[in-house]
Amino acid sequence: MSKVLPPLPAIRAFEAAARLGSFTRAADELHMTQAAVSYQIKQLERRLGLGLFHRQPRQVVLTPAGHRLAPAVLDAFKQLRTAFAQAIERVETELAITALPTIASAWLVPRLGAFQLTHPRLAVRLDTTVELVDLNRGEFDVGIRIGAGEWPGLDADFLLPSLFTPLCSPALRERLRTPADMLALPRFGRERWWRAWFAAAGLADAELTTKPGVELDVEQHAVTAAIAGHGVALSSPLFFEQDIAAGRLLQPFELVVRDQRDYWLTYPTTLRTSEKIRAFRAWLLAQAAACCQERQDAR
Repeated sequence: MSKVLPPLPAIRAFEAAARLGSFTRAADELHMTQAAVSYQIKQLERRLGLGLFHRQPRQVVLTPAGHRLAPAVLDAFKQLRTAFAQAIERVETELAITALPTIASAWLVPRLGAFQLTHPRLAVRLDTTVELVDLNRGEFDVGIRIGAGEWPGLDADFLLPSLFTPLCSPALRERLRTPADMLALPRFGRERWWRAWFAAAGLADAELTTKPGVELDVEQHAVTAAIAGHGVALSSPLFFEQDIAAGRLLQPFELVVRDQRDYWLTYPTTLRTSEKIRAFRAWLLAQAAACCQERQDAR
């Protein structure tokens, strides 16, 4: 097929001239000279061995061979224009976000309504996954990731610190007078976080296997179990500030430990000037700064 299909510039010239009935108008549309359009058409006619246009003083008219060829070519270009128009519309009117499940559902989703109120013409699509998505593939515009802030081909803006502290239900709080009391209770969360927190609390030699913890894939599931009174979850108080304010969750101890990896807003470097990404970036960073400030004021 590559040997049968003529060069694209010649096909584009034929399509424009056939649709507009003029080499001059086709040249204007294609940002070419009239002579260049005429040359492309002649090259096409020579390649096909067919005359495609009757040249008249102020217009060109399709020959019978041109009439047979034109409908398929015009329809193909119409489909191409439609496809590109839809792609451009998606780029301009939809913001696709990928984020880790807990920060997405517990922190981002409650705030997204405010963003859409200020950008009503921009649809937001949010995907939550623990898998690392390749943002350069183009399926998503931005991502919220946890790490050191360095990913090849991506810009990264610091969003929130990765904090963790024990969280429990009000009923369970009565049983927690010292950090050591948690060793006798079911614990939900990452074991390395628990070891780091106990070490910071002065219990570096704590035997965690005496009451094995439960490590769930999604951090929010651990907090849900804690709210139900099934044990103590280790998670970020930034994500569950509403539950804490409402009394559904309690932070039994003041000690909060920071992980070595933080949360970042990421997006392809090639898209850093995108209007919708710049708008979302400014809004999201302001939200994160306000969240951190509120926590600092509360302390």
